[in-house]
Amino acid sequence: MNASTLSACPQCGMQNVYPDGDMYICADCAHEWPQQRADVEEHVAVVRDVHGNPLNNGDTVVVIKDLKVKGSSIPLKQGTVIRNIRLVDGDADHIEGNSDKIKGLVLKVCFLKKA
Repeated sequence: MNASTLSACPQCGMQNVYPDGDMYICADCAHEWPQQRADVEEHVAVVRDVHGNPLNNGDTVVVIKDLKVKGSSIPLKQGTVIRNIRLVDGDADHIEGNSDKIKGLVLKVCFLKKA
């Protein structure tokens, strides 16, 4: 397989990827992933919470630490429940949702756990 047919790194998105045995390795961020799953991951991005649980549209999540919210003077406190989340197409790192006090939030999944 030549460099032009290798997919981009699923972690950083860079094209500097090379095969090593049965793994692909990104030279930019050192992320490694199996070659046989590379084509599947390219088309289907699984969104996971901080503990690795898969998230789906309509799920309920809980904020695991206090977060400052851009454009609002109200912080998002630890333990805040976000109901009926929406996954962002093509982005496995963010979800959209509303809290009781703040509407239109876009949150990183590394600060959320599935309720």
